[in-house]
Amino acid sequence: MTKTMKAAIFVEPNRIVLDEKPIPDVGPLDALIRITTTTICGTDIHILKGEYPVARGLTIGHEPVGVIEKLGSAVRGFTEGQRVIAGAITPSGHSAACLCGCHSQDGTGTKHGFKPMGGWRFGNTIDGAQAEYLLVPDAMTNLAAIPDGLTDEQVLMCPDIMSTGFSGAESGKIRIGDTVAVFAQGPIGLCATAGARLMGATTIIGVEAVPARMEIARKMGADHVVDFSKVDPVQEIMRLTDGRGVDVAIEALGRQQTFEAALRVLRPGGTLSSLGVYSSDLKIPLDAFFAGLGDHKIVTTLCPGGKERMRRLMEVVAAGRLDTRPLVTHRFKLDDIVAAYELFANQRDGVLKVAITP
Repeated sequence: MTKTMKAAIFVEPNRIVLDEKPIPDVGPLDALIRITTTTICGTDIHILKGEYPVARGLTIGHEPVGVIEKLGSAVRGFTEGQRVIAGAITPSGHSAACLCGCHSQDGTGTKHGFKPMGGWRFGNTIDGAQAEYLLVPDAMTNLAAIPDGLTDEQVLMCPDIMSTGFSGAESGKIRIGDTVAVFAQGPIGLCATAGARLMGATTIIGVEAVPARMEIARKMGADHVVDFSKVDPVQEIMRLTDGRGVDVAIEALGRQQTFEAALRVLRPGGTLSSLGVYSSDLKIPLDAFFAGLGDHKIVTTLCPGGKERMRRLMEVVAAGRLDTRPLVTHRFKLDDIVAAYELFANQRDGVLKVAITP
């Protein structure tokens, strides 16, 4: 095996380049996987634009599909040559946060075992997946074998997009018969829509203005899709619910405008489930908050990770409950990843997700 690999590296705000890097050494609990497919996430665009700070020289990306190239000496239960995915969130499995179920807030090595977003390592605190090879830490906690018969593109959304979108529905504690609004039908919002349907919501209202995304939203389970470029989404959702409001509103964009609209369409006692990555302070309007007396719940969720989460998501795909392949609208080689970033960052040509292959 050669000693270097190609990797998409953050150089400075507005500049990610493809360059050579050493192939990582494998520690006892690690696994080295050869990437066969990966993708670009909206969070990567926040990094590209300098809105989310990472170290210069870091390899970006957190959505890996690949083949085990080499296993650490202490890793059990996997074999070299096996097809696997790893979640965007790679918890240690043994911190206080992990042991109480907060894998995304894993604080390994900290005094109390909790660290905000500590489970998000790929493309954040360690080198990520937009490369020829990826070092997966705590491999026994994070590697999940791909079921036979599933293609790379069928499982490409599991590491982040499906996991995050579904978590918006799960954190909202959707119940059978609920009415749910999902603000923004990008890839994560579309998976939140699908997750709401799987959890038993019987009226799902998507909010979107891009015609292609509106069409996919209906396929993913939306009963109504409100075009916010033509009507006020709050007024329209209140009309559709006969003035009642929704049981759960999922915010999947990360903007003040959508967060506030999600709050305004909640019935008293409803839940706002927030998935967005916000770049500035949020304001909570007094009237929509009922002066703090509306029994509202506001919950935030970082993508759940770990191998059991990945196994469950791949079971959803294998069982035919959800097909996320329509989300992959463009395909690029790793050599052309700068062009892929340019397309994705500018949301050109109807792009939803891109597949990056060697």
